[in-house]
Amino acid sequence: MSVDLSTNYLGWRLKNPLVVGSCPLTGEVDSLRRLEEAGVAAVVLPSLFEEQIEHEAEEISKVCDFGAESFPEALTYFPEQPDYHVNPEDYLTVVADAKRAVRIPVIASLNGTSRGGWVRYAKMIQDVGADGLELNIFYVAAELDQTGRDIETRYMDLVASVKQSITIPLAVKITPYFTALANMAARLVDAGADGLVLFNRVYQPDVDLATLRPMPQLEWSSPAEQLLALRWIAILRGRVQASLAATGGIHDAAGLTKALLVGADVGMIASAIYEKGVHQTGAILSGLQDWMAENGYDSVEQLKGSLSLENCDDTDAFQRGNYMKTPAAYSGKAI
Repeated sequence: MSVDLSTNYLGWRLKNPLVVGSCPLTGEVDSLRRLEEAGVAAVVLPSLFEEQIEHEAEEISKVCDFGAESFPEALTYFPEQPDYHVNPEDYLTVVADAKRAVRIPVIASLNGTSRGGWVRYAKMIQDVGADGLELNIFYVAAELDQTGRDIETRYMDLVASVKQSITIPLAVKITPYFTALANMAARLVDAGADGLVLFNRVYQPDVDLATLRPMPQLEWSSPAEQLLALRWIAILRGRVQASLAATGGIHDAAGLTKALLVGADVGMIASAIYEKGVHQTGAILSGLQDWMAENGYDSVEQLKGSLSLENCDDTDAFQRGNYMKTPAAYSGKAI
């Protein structure tokens, strides 16, 4: 039985639904070539961070200020800061090199939280050849006087600002930490998002007992992390006019198949490659193909959303998660 693995994502017809998410591997030309040869349909490059751009702008501003304080004529040495096109050459070079190295879509990534001058780099990234842009938003609302409405408005303004500066597709990667996530998703699409990536992994700091300092903590994702995305993709499928990507916790064909069943257009992986190597991509795709053939699916398009909220008889399974049934399944006494 012939199975069609192609899928639509961000307006592209991809050869299959497997995408490598933003990670250091996608920033290296040799790795990109190996990933393409292994069968992945698209790649998301590592992120360019708002802080990187603002830091470079600040350093240039210091040079301008230093000259201006020394000699009045030094004001002509540099353009005014708002007009100065700070150019993160390294990142733009990564994008351009990636486009030359592979034929699959290359999605650049911007990571930021506030609307500002750094957003103009979206256009610069487009101009060096990126096929699409993923806006990775993660903001810790730690100020006591900030309300939920303040944070949501911040997100909407940022998405609209980025979308206005580019013509390539824009995907927005978010966390699940919103009171009304379905409403937030719909508003992000209204603001200009062509796709939603669910969900951003939140790296929490640990505490080093030897130095008594906070320290970064990075662990590979686990399949259990996928459950939250499965629920929300199932809820959003067919209700928002945007592509949906599942990320976090996909390690094998089963994980990708589940993501597609609830309504994802693509599944993104990274940890699986670090743990098992590039060949894992082929194992995932062949496993997906085998499962579809065994279960009578002719195409990924036929498979997508079969278990979404709009196609599932047991809507409570996604909306309340069978809240009463789940703990009842573990009725054994504590030891």
